[in-house]
Amino acid sequence: MIDVKKLLDAGVHYGHLTRKWNPNMSPYIFMERNGIHIIDLHKTASKLDEASKALKKIASSGRKIMYVATKKQAKDIVANAAKEVNMPYITERWPGGMLTNFVTIRKAVKKMTSIDKLMSDGTFSVLSKRERLQIERQRSKLDKMLGSISDMTRLPGALMIVDIKRESIAVLEAKKLGIPIFAIVDTNSDPDLVDFPIPGNDDASKSISLLLDHLNLAVKDGLTERKKDREDKKSSSKDEKDSKESSNVKMNN
Repeated sequence: MIDVKKLLDAGVHYGHLTRKWNPNMSPYIFMERNGIHIIDLHKTASKLDEASKALKKIASSGRKIMYVATKKQAKDIVANAAKEVNMPYITERWPGGMLTNFVTIRKAVKKMTSIDKLMSDGTFSVLSKRERLQIERQRSKLDKMLGSISDMTRLPGALMIVDIKRESIAVLEAKKLGIPIFAIVDTNSDPDLVDFPIPGNDDASKSISLLLDHLNLAVKDGLTERKKDREDKKSSSKDEKDSKESSNVKMNN
């Protein structure tokens, strides 16, 4: 479990103004100070541990975890965290229907791939300057919105969200499809909307970085476990094959 002092040093305990609070966050609030709610960091540590265990299990199963954050102070942190574990992420505007209309989103990604093929096979060079400019703009727009999920061929196994108020559409889509939601939840949000709420400051970059770093360790552990299991199965299969071949040789002799 994470050291509470680390959470304190990163400012994870700072909530929003008391007048902006969501009553459902009351179990996670320690006290009020100068008109600001202070989050109970022991609860944060406990919830972080719970979320980490669940994330490790999802990662070890081979399913993808989509990281989501479009607010300025979180988007780069989230993008880097997702890249670190080779997971899809959304840091620009959430495309409506990203999950609930995934087939259409995949078509848009395939369009991007077809443009790339057009550019590499020589076809692009014979087009007019105006046509090339239009295609380049379309490719740039698609890449900005969907480039980070281009390798995702099926719905994610979970969502990792920073600020569920801002990413309300993503939350609604995931809930509709029964996709587990992990989220950093501040005092102005409703923790009951997500499966694994982690009470904490979702505005300060230090707080977001610390919490995501800890969660990413769990994802890495899950991926390492999956890799080891696959290698063990491969090794076991090879040993079994070698044993059969050895037996056949003995029988033939």
